[in-house]
Amino acid sequence: MTVTPSAEFVARHIGPQGSDIDTMLSQLGYSSIDELVDTAVPADIRQSEPLDLPAPRTEAEVLADLRVLANKNVMKTQMIGQGFSDTYTPPVILRNVLEDPAWYTAYTPYQPEISQGRLEALINFQTMVMDLTAMPIANASMLDEASAVAESVLLMRRANKAKGSGKTVLDANLFPQSIAVVLGRAEALGFEVEIADLSAGLPEGDISGIVLQQPGNNGAVVDHTAIIAAAKERGAMVTVAADILSLTMITAPGEQGADIAVGNTQRFGVPLFFGGPHAAYLAVRTGLERQLPGRLVGVSKDDAGYPAYRLALQTREQHIRREKATSNICTAQALLAITASMYAVYHGPAGLKRIAQRTHNHARTIATLLSGAGLELASDSFFDTVQVKVTDADTIITKAEEAGINLRRVDATTVGISTDEATTSAHVAAIAAAFGIEGESFTAEGFELPAAVQRTSDYLSHPIFNTIKSETQMLRYLRKLSDRDLALDRTMIPLGSCTMKLNSTAEMESISWPEFASIHPYAPAHQTEGWRELITDLEGRLTTITGYAGVSIQPNAGSQGEYAGLLAIRGYHLSNGDTARTVCLIPASAHGTNAASAVLAGMKVVVVKTAADGTIDAADLDAKIEANKDVLAAIMITYPSTHGVYDADVREVCDKVHAAGGQVYIDGANMNALVGLAQPGQFGGDVSHLNLHKTFCIPHGGGGPGVGPIGVAEHLIPFLPGDASGSYSMRDGIPVVATMFGSAGVLPISWAYIAMMGGEGLTDATKTAILSANYIASKLNEYFPILFTGNKGLVAHECILDLRELTNKTGVTAEDVAKRLIDFGFHAPTLSFPVAGTLMVEPTESEDLGEIERFIEAMIAIHVEMHQVLAGDFTIEESPLRNAPHTVAAVVNSAWDRKYTVEQAAFPVHALRVDKYFPAVGRIDGAGGDRNLICSCPSPEAFED
Repeated sequence: MTVTPSAEFVARHIGPQGSDIDTMLSQLGYSSIDELVDTAVPADIRQSEPLDLPAPRTEAEVLADLRVLANKNVMKTQMIGQGFSDTYTPPVILRNVLEDPAWYTAYTPYQPEISQGRLEALINFQTMVMDLTAMPIANASMLDEASAVAESVLLMRRANKAKGSGKTVLDANLFPQSIAVVLGRAEALGFEVEIADLSAGLPEGDISGIVLQQPGNNGAVVDHTAIIAAAKERGAMVTVAADILSLTMITAPGEQGADIAVGNTQRFGVPLFFGGPHAAYLAVRTGLERQLPGRLVGVSKDDAGYPAYRLALQTREQHIRREKATSNICTAQALLAITASMYAVYHGPAGLKRIAQRTHNHARTIATLLSGAGLELASDSFFDTVQVKVTDADTIITKAEEAGINLRRVDATTVGISTDEATTSAHVAAIAAAFGIEGESFTAEGFELPAAVQRTSDYLSHPIFNTIKSETQMLRYLRKLSDRDLALDRTMIPLGSCTMKLNSTAEMESISWPEFASIHPYAPAHQTEGWRELITDLEGRLTTITGYAGVSIQPNAGSQGEYAGLLAIRGYHLSNGDTARTVCLIPASAHGTNAASAVLAGMKVVVVKTAADGTIDAADLDAKIEANKDVLAAIMITYPSTHGVYDADVREVCDKVHAAGGQVYIDGANMNALVGLAQPGQFGGDVSHLNLHKTFCIPHGGGGPGVGPIGVAEHLIPFLPGDASGSYSMRDGIPVVATMFGSAGVLPISWAYIAMMGGEGLTDATKTAILSANYIASKLNEYFPILFTGNKGLVAHECILDLRELTNKTGVTAEDVAKRLIDFGFHAPTLSFPVAGTLMVEPTESEDLGEIERFIEAMIAIHVEMHQVLAGDFTIEESPLRNAPHTVAAVVNSAWDRKYTVEQAAFPVHALRVDKYFPAVGRIDGAGGDRNLICSCPSPEAFED
C-alpha cells in the first residue's frame, strides 16, 4: 500500500497496519473495520457526514504552520506581573524534564512501585513548599493559583466547625483573577463573600475565614501578624496567598500564624505559557491534612523494609468519595511541579536567595527613580512590584512597549511594574526612559524590606537541595529518577478510561518555542494574535468534532470542565426562572469526579442504579425522573459508558431527561470511541467536556497537565465560562473557572494532532481503537471473562476483565495481578474501577499488534500462575503474584528460598531476558504509610538503614 505524504502521520500515529489489521479482524470474524464498527456502534447515533475538517498536513507542514502562528505573537520583556513572571528554565531541566517523554508521558502514580522517580520529584516539591511556607504539610500541586485560593476558601469553611457558616472575607489586595474564581464558587454554593480592605481591620459579623495576599496585588509587602491574630481571636481561619520566590526573603505564612498558604510556583523555571499550565501549591497547618484537596505524596516502606513513596490518604480523593468529596480536583500539574522542584534542586537555597535579592533590588532601583522624580508609589515596602500614580497610564505603557517592555495598566492613572529573574539593568534604564527619567546609571537607595517582614529562618536544608552543584550531577539525577519509572516511552499503558496514546514529538515540539512559551496571559491583544488565532481555530475544530454550537477552552482540567459545564446548565435554568432545578442525576457507574463537580456547582446528587448488563437501569431512571421532574437540572452520563459499551438507549435517556425539563451532560472522557463516528452534540447532549490530555494527545505528565474544554449547544453559549479579556468582570453572573485561556501553553499539541490527522485520520484512529479493544477482549475472554458487552458481544474502545470468580477460588486479587504485570514490564490496567475486583483495559489506537500480543501473553501467563495457586503448587502467600513486583535485590539473592524459581520471578516470559524493567522497590505498604504520615523528603539515613 502506498502512503501519501498527507497520510504519513496518520500511519505513524496508528499502530496496527496492513496484515496486522487483517489478523485482528480474522480473530473477531469480520471482513473489514467498517463492518466491525457498524456492528458495535448503534446506528441511530452515527453521524451522517464525515468530519468537515481541513485536509491532513504532514509533520513538516504543521510545524511550518505553527511557526507562522508563533511569529504573529510579539515577544516583549514581560513586566506585567499579577501572578505571572518571566523566568529562566535551566536547559538541563528544559530538555530532560519538560521535553523528555520519560517524564511527560507518565501516568498519575497510582501504581507507586513503577512511579518512584516522579514521586521522589513530587516529594521534593512538597518539601520545597513546606520549607518556604513554614507549613508542616503541602500537597503535590494544584491547577493554578486562582483555583487554589478557591479551594482554600472551601477548606476553611469545612474545617472551621464553629464559624463554617460565616462569611468569607477576601482582602481587596488579592489578584483579580483569584477574587473572580472565588466569587464563582461562592455564587454556586450560596455562601457570602465580602471584599474588604483588611489593612483597615476586619469587617463586622461572623467570619469563617479570610484570605490575604503577600505581596499584595499592588505589590505591597505587609506584616500580617496583627490581622491574622485578630482573625483568630474572632474564630476565623486564615489563608495567605504567597509569592514562592519572595518567601526566601519575607517571613513565611506559617511563621505569621496562617492556617493555609497557597500560591503559584510558575516563577521557578516554568515558562509563562500564555497563562498555564502552572503548578500551584497548597500547604496547611497540622490537623488539616485529611481535608487537604489534591494529591499528597507520602513515605512508606516496601515488603523488604526499604523506604518507598506513594500517594497518601487516597480516601480523600473524589474518585472514592463522590458527592462527599471535598474537592473535584483530579488532574494536578505534576509535570510542572516536577519542573519547579528541579529548579529548586538546581539552584539550592543560596541560588534562590540570590535570584530573589536581584529581583528585589531591580524593583528598589525602579522605585528610587520614580520617587526621585516626584511620583507617588502605592507602597514603600514591596518585593518585586512597584505601582505608581501617573497622569496618563496609557502614554507610559505605550512608551515602554515601544522600548520592548510590557507594563501593567492597573487603571487610567496607575501603572504596575514587576521585576523577575529575567530583569536586567538595561530593562530598568528603558523603564526610566519611558517615564522621562534621564541618567547614566541607576542604583537602589532605600526601600529595604522592614525588619518585621524579613525572613530569618532557614529553608531547603535537606541534602537534595544542597548537594547537586554541577550540570553533570543534575543530568544524572534526572536520569536516575526517570529510570525508576514506567512511562509510555517504554511500554503500553493500558489504562481504561485514561486513553494513554501516542504524544508525538511533532505535536510536542512547538510548546517550548519562545514565541508561544514567553507570552504573558495579560499581554495586549495586538501582541497575541498568533495565540488567539490558534485558540479560535482549535475551538472551531473541536466544535466540528463534537457537533456542538460552541466551545470554550478555559477549563484547565477535565474536572474543571465538568464544573464549568454544570455551571452553564445552572445559569441556563436560572435565566429561565427555574431556581428550583437543582437535582443532578448521576449513574452509579459514573466517574467519581461527576458527583463532586455537581456538588461544587450547587446541585444535589441523585444516583441512578446500574442494570445487570451495565446499562442505566431504565426503571430506576424513570422513577428518579418522575420523583424529581419539577427540580431536575441535569443528568450526567458517560458515553460510551464507563463499562466500555455503546449503550443502545442513549437517545432515549436524553429524550426522557429533556421531556422533564432537564439538560443532558455527556462526559467526554471516552470521546476516543466517538470522534468521526458520532457527535454528542447531535445525539442528545447539551454540554460535554473533552479531555485534551486523553483523546487529543496532550500528555498526562505524571498526573498533569490537563485541559478540559467544554462544548455546548446553542442555548448554552451565553453561559460559557468567563470573560477572557483580563478584566474579570462577572458577565451576567457567569463566573470564570481559570485564568484567561486556561492552560493555553499546551493547546498547540492538540491543534497539531487534529491538523496532522485530518477528519479521515481521526475517524480511522477511533475505528482502530475499537478494533484493538475488541481484539484483546476476544483473545482474553476465555481466561478472564469480559464483564460487559454490547451488540453481538462487542465492546467499545475498552473492556473490563472480570477476575472475581478466580479471586474467589484462589485468593489472587486484581491488585495482585496489577503488581505482577510490573514484572512483565507493563503498567497495570485501571484497577477495580468501575467494578471492584476487575481490570479495565484500553489499548488505544497507537499500540501495534506486537505490543498488544505482548500484553495478552503476560495476562495468559498470569492466568497460569493463578491456576498454580488453585492446583496447590504454592499458596497465595507463597506465590509470585502476592510477592510481586520483584526487584533486582529480591532476585539477586543467595538466600532465595521461595517456592517458585528466580527465573519465574524475573523472566516469566522468554523475551524479558533481553529487555527487562526492574522496579526500584517491592510492594509498598499503603496502610502503614497512612498510619505514619510522612510527606517530606526522608533523611539519607532512612535509606541506609
